[in-house]
Amino acid sequence: MLFDLNIVLDVLQERAGFYEFLARLLARAETGKIEGWIAAHAVTTLFYLIAKDRSPEQARVAITSLLQFLKVAPVDQNTIEQALNLPYRDFEDAVQMSAALQIWADICSLAT
Repeated sequence: MLFDLNIVLDVLQERAGFYEFLARLLARAETGKIEGWIAAHAVTTLFYLIAKDRSPEQARVAITSLLQFLKVAPVDQNTIEQALNLPYRDFEDAVQMSAALQIWADICSLAT
């Protein structure tokens, strides 16, 4: 399963509404019950957002922790070109889906 950046943010920030369900889903990846992925471009954005809100050191800790159980799906030229041809209005969602297709993910959890 490829986790969208917003899914990870919902859990890290304990956002109301979806937190409990999404935390359980992410915990399934952490315990190895599912193979969890995050797209490469989402990692850089996540680092930026955490560093801006907290600190670069806390961003490093959070990313390091996530990478203990989430694999990074590459985003390369092929991923971007494929995303450009997907019928998504939101290009970032198209890149997420393309990254999921590149790793043969069964599910791509897009933004909540």
